[in-house]
Amino acid sequence: MAAPLMPTAIFGIGRNYPDHASEMGGGVAELVVFMKNPASVIGSGDPIVIGSVCAANGPQVDYEGELALIIGCDCRDVDPSDARSVLSGYCVANDVSARWWQKKGSGGQFCRGKSFDSFCPITKPIRADSVGNPSQLTISTTLNGERVQHCSVAEMTWSVDRLIAELSRGMTLLRNTLILTGTPAGVGSARTPQRWLRSGDLITVEIPGVGCLSNPVIEEV
Repeated sequence: MAAPLMPTAIFGIGRNYPDHASEMGGGVAELVVFMKNPASVIGSGDPIVIGSVCAANGPQVDYEGELALIIGCDCRDVDPSDARSVLSGYCVANDVSARWWQKKGSGGQFCRGKSFDSFCPITKPIRADSVGNPSQLTISTTLNGERVQHCSVAEMTWSVDRLIAELSRGMTLLRNTLILTGTPAGVGSARTPQRWLRSGDLITVEIPGVGCLSNPVIEEV
């Protein structure tokens, strides 16, 4: 299946839900920002491929259900009160993450562990003006039919408006930039025992009013 959107850039936000920040080892005072490779985008129904690059350091591939924003025009220094005027759409995303690569394999930088091929599944965008207040949305993630994440978007530390304003401060966001707004608690690496994605899994992220994202998992032979 063709990617539903080819972003000009992908920004990810880390630890934007207090419960997730806590399960990962503590709170965060400042905005945590990282980038993903646009080539990692796939659509709903496409397989998440656990590549051989992830095999050498044990099971490590995790899920992160998220609300994603699509910037509709080149913009910079956006006021929070105008933030939604630069949005063209929303979609559902899964910020698939190879945790060893995220934390150890790249000198402490997140980018590579977040950027392997197929590590950014997203749904087809829906128009931003069809959503209303994004804080009223709810994220649910299921793994093989079992709910593992469930949270209101209102729980985000940095709201949609504040995220756009802060990311655009002194930096131009290009049209079709994709912003992954962070994941709630319940990721596999924080569970006891840990639950990594493996071949045969089906991971589904749903945000009613935005879309449903479902992807099988396979391992590269």
